[in-house]
Amino acid sequence: MRTAVVRVNVDPDNALAPAQLSEGMAVLLGSVGAVGAELIVKDLASLPAGRREVELLIGCDDVDAATHIAIDLCVKAFPTTPVPGVVTFVSRGTDDDAHGVLSGFGLTGDIDRTPGDDGFDIVHVTLRERDLERVPESRVHTALEASLNCEVHIRTV
Repeated sequence: MRTAVVRVNVDPDNALAPAQLSEGMAVLLGSVGAVGAELIVKDLASLPAGRREVELLIGCDDVDAATHIAIDLCVKAFPTTPVPGVVTFVSRGTDDDAHGVLSGFGLTGDIDRTPGDDGFDIVHVTLRERDLERVPESRVHTALEASLNCEVHIRTV
């Protein structure tokens, strides 16, 4: 399972006082564990207006479900109408990360790893040739290398 970093703007109208932001963070910190999430703790009051975003780490395969969980937690912690932000993923270089990158392009494929001569893995990805008619191979290759931090070889069938 991948780990999503779900960002939520908890004070989009810049209406909360510093004490309310601190109190909301404390409530949020106390509630994230119940859903198996983690909170990146930060001083929201020190952030510029309109950028008071919390970041929740949520294990998921479904971005919409993770965003829904994050919004629900923030609604309970802050007296505002939180707004979802950008969702990214923590990459640990696993096969799950590779499959997640592929799914982001609407692709599926087989992933095989072999040890390289220098001690780093080489990841071999097998994709259907017709899938690459709609998504450039170079884009998939770059995204996989960035996510996995290793050499990637793409083979088409």
